[in-house]
Amino acid sequence: MTLEEIAKEIGVSKSTVSRALSGKGRIGEKTRNRILEVAKRGEEREEMARTRTVTHNIGVVLPSDVYYGSGVYFQDCLLGVCESASMLGYNVLITTSNAHDISELQSLVESNRVDGMLLTRALEDDRALQYLSQANFPTALTGTCRYDNIIQVDTDNEGAAEKMTTLLIGKGFRRFAFLVKDMSYNVDRKRHEGFCRALIKNGISEKDQLFYNGSIRMEFLDAIIENIISKKVECIICGDDEICTMVMSRLQAEGYRIPKDVAIASLYNSTNLECYSPAVTAVSVSASQMGGTAVRQLIQRLRGENYEKKTMLDYDILFRKSTN
Repeated sequence: MTLEEIAKEIGVSKSTVSRALSGKGRIGEKTRNRILEVAKRGEEREEMARTRTVTHNIGVVLPSDVYYGSGVYFQDCLLGVCESASMLGYNVLITTSNAHDISELQSLVESNRVDGMLLTRALEDDRALQYLSQANFPTALTGTCRYDNIIQVDTDNEGAAEKMTTLLIGKGFRRFAFLVKDMSYNVDRKRHEGFCRALIKNGISEKDQLFYNGSIRMEFLDAIIENIISKKVECIICGDDEICTMVMSRLQAEGYRIPKDVAIASLYNSTNLECYSPAVTAVSVSASQMGGTAVRQLIQRLRGENYEKKTMLDYDILFRKSTN
């Protein structure tokens, strides 16, 4: 580890680290021991990396809730990963993790069963990313994070949400309901920021809009929809296709006419949304391309080839009859 890396991890200056490692100069015993501990851990990690056996396996981490919904994006992403990895001579080992349990991921890394890891979702305070970054283990992410040594492939979710909202405002909508799964997900937080930025730029009050976070489940949908209709919401913006599918199905089951009674749009497209009548306005980005790009950059890093640390993929906004 460099002096700067040790200093950043502990929260001291580089000169303090230098004095601790050289044994010269006055420095507190507690601070000295902490610096020596971190430096030793860094040496152990580097030694492990030097002696690591090449497996030609890539570990792919799916969120644990993928089995309870959230499926289309992650399935498409995984398809792109598998296709690209296979073409480059690598196998894919799939595991899951959540905010509180990364033990399976750690087991793959520490038992030397994979050469690199690919994560498909980033959280606000992500233990998995923190662990992999501190270990300097070759890692890619379909998303964005604050760690410079993590390969990142994403689309401009904030910009897409802002553009979608701006275009809807241009169609005459002024009263919105905005629904996302979980603001601890980086992607949901970015989409909400884009939505709010569009409101501000167009002089529309944020406090007049409805916002739902974390309670978008079937058992709560009737109450949510009743509130949306009673508050005279003109357009519902859903954070992703799963939320949009639930809301759209329930609206139609209750006899609401779309878009006459209320319009609806999604910030992520899937084939489900194309099959409704009317089809749903949505942001389109290729999840398979995202997964494929991430694993290709990761494998190029593993091979010692040039690779892109950050890649932003284009998106399209597909306007359909649900917002006409």
